[in-house]
Amino acid sequence: MIGILYFIVIVLANTVGAISGMGGGVIIKPVFDFIGAHSVAAISFYSTVAVFTMSIVSTSRQIKSGTKLNWTKIIWISIGALAGGVLGNIVFEFLLWGFNNASTVQLIQIIITILTLLFAFLYSKYEWNSYHLNTIIWYVLCGLILGFLASLLGIGGGPINVSLMMLMFAMPIKEATVYSICTIFFSQLSKLVTIWLSTGFHRYDLTVLLYIIPAAIVGGLLGAKSSIILPDQKVAFVFQCVVIVVLMINIYNGWALLW
Repeated sequence: MIGILYFIVIVLANTVGAISGMGGGVIIKPVFDFIGAHSVAAISFYSTVAVFTMSIVSTSRQIKSGTKLNWTKIIWISIGALAGGVLGNIVFEFLLWGFNNASTVQLIQIIITILTLLFAFLYSKYEWNSYHLNTIIWYVLCGLILGFLASLLGIGGGPINVSLMMLMFAMPIKEATVYSICTIFFSQLSKLVTIWLSTGFHRYDLTVLLYIIPAAIVGGLLGAKSSIILPDQKVAFVFQCVVIVVLMINIYNGWALLW
């Protein structure tokens, strides 16, 4: 029953996640927290696998459709995302060890996620001034920030990806979503490798992946196809709607933990 429920959540989350460039994890993580069937560490792992799978499918479909990408930019942002992903997972494991209380770590994740959601919504809504920071050091710094937050929060990317790329590199939202998904691939790859080399996968119920991986593939295909078809205005609308919904879920989860 939980596997089927996870399947439905991931298909829907990864579809809108691929369209909006958020990656799906920003929806999967709080919804799985709400369901409460697994530990914080397990939910973070399942979300990472789902978003990693989606990013492979979505990026390959975008490339096949003829989407033009600046590979120099992607490579340097991804190098930063790889480093940030490793650092984020180290901090996540340190918090679990330091607090020895999964609820406290979950609350920290929720608070940071809410702050990034507010930033993303306000930026996309009011179109603040953007910059043209087109040098390697800025690409790496951008990737480092995104990879760190994606890994620490277990959300696979999140709304800040698109907003930060629009802010730093003056990208239109539809272009930013494509680069966001590419970055998500590398940040989640680094997190999975870090888990494999440190704690290993034995502490997770891997049978759940029989539902998660197929769902992630379906969501990635649907999202990539929709992203190609939809104009910038529709992508922005989907982005803002998802941010509001996820913000409400996170506020509820945080309230439930406190009370």
